[in-house]
Amino acid sequence: MSIRVESAIPTREKPRLSFWQIWNMSFGFLGIQFGFALQNANVSRIFETLGGTEIALYWLAAPLTGLLVQPVVGYLSDRTWSPRWGRRRPFFLVGAILASLALLVMPNVTALWMAVGMLWIMDSSINISMEPFRALVGDLLPSEQRTTGFAAQTFFIGVGAVVASSLPWMLTNWFNVANTAEAGHIPASVRYSFTFGGVVFFLAVLWTVLRTKEYPPENMAEFEAEKARTAGFLNGVRESFMGIFEMPKTMRQLAVVQFFSWLALFSMWIYTTPAITSHIYHTTDTTSKLYNEGADWVGICFAVYNGVSALAALLLPAIARATSRRFTHMLCLMAGGLGLISIYFVSDPKMLLLSMVGVGVAWASILSVPYAMLAGALPSNKMGYYMGVFNFFIVIPQVVAGLILGFFTTHFFHGESVLTLVLGGVSMIISGLLTLRVNDADDIHIPAEEPAITLGYDALAPANPQV
Repeated sequence: MSIRVESAIPTREKPRLSFWQIWNMSFGFLGIQFGFALQNANVSRIFETLGGTEIALYWLAAPLTGLLVQPVVGYLSDRTWSPRWGRRRPFFLVGAILASLALLVMPNVTALWMAVGMLWIMDSSINISMEPFRALVGDLLPSEQRTTGFAAQTFFIGVGAVVASSLPWMLTNWFNVANTAEAGHIPASVRYSFTFGGVVFFLAVLWTVLRTKEYPPENMAEFEAEKARTAGFLNGVRESFMGIFEMPKTMRQLAVVQFFSWLALFSMWIYTTPAITSHIYHTTDTTSKLYNEGADWVGICFAVYNGVSALAALLLPAIARATSRRFTHMLCLMAGGLGLISIYFVSDPKMLLLSMVGVGVAWASILSVPYAMLAGALPSNKMGYYMGVFNFFIVIPQVVAGLILGFFTTHFFHGESVLTLVLGGVSMIISGLLTLRVNDADDIHIPAEEPAITLGYDALAPANPQV
């Protein structure tokens, strides 16, 4: 099977964009990260409040929607063009409308099945908006500005994650909004946070849609012919999934690394709320003040690891230059694994912030170093295509986690969710050790004048990567 990966402008030299043009094209990520952060920090809390017990199973919505939506949306957006709306912006807007509505509805559901259904809708909608944002950097920016483009996205990812994760805690402690409610009802602090997040999501993405212009295909006749030849949702699904059988060796090695690291992350996102509320706050009563204080503190913990990841990303290129990308990723994953394991030994909630420092270091590396190693192993004409396929190895471990973590928590750990976090920590350490087996084809090379401040793989990739 022949795969053709198109560039928005194959031969035309792309003009340099101003600071504010890059700011505008990246601003939508603030809203997208708001949505993801609210989801990661609060959905388990909502499930428990509504009487859910099989939390890992309910969370299967997130990876399954990513598995289906991201590669197909990327494939379809490559083959979309509107003189008025461009190539990526129609997907930004449709996803933003759907995700904002889902954020407004999610904390107001009255039954568990409604909450699970809304997670499917919300996660699918966020993915519709998010996937084309990564491609937009490659579409619009010349190679020498891509690091700046990813850095701008990183800034908005950090700001959105820190604020959104902390929002229920801030509303309770700064504005006296109630963080408790009667049985089966979501606390007002969570409901208001999701409402605010829905508004921020839509307005931030709308800003990018209205303030960003895209380039038309250089040869419209060829574009239309190729679009007609490869059109269709099913064709997009087929071509995306067939790529898993054509992976280069380095990609196969990184797939195993990704499996164990994302298994650890998913254990954290699912079980941190029940683990902290039961192990440290010593309550499982979702109507109690103590439980909701613990659930709010989970948001603060998540804000801390996201903030640390933004700072840690500044150091990764220097560490990689001094050692290697493999050693850097191994070191960071070890820190994350120890951070998750340390939660078992914590009794003071404030000490959890120290655990989150290790998690944040690992998160920074997970968002960047594997992509840097992968970039050097891929053919330049299939770079974007294989990057989409690589998303499968974020999704597959999440599906496995959703299927097995509930069983382990119930039957092996006797309901002690904190032991599931320990299992996640061990998985992350295994991932770090497996990194040393990866063939990293390119020597690290970051020009001295290059400001390596991005969480994207651009900062750690070889000079002038073909993306």
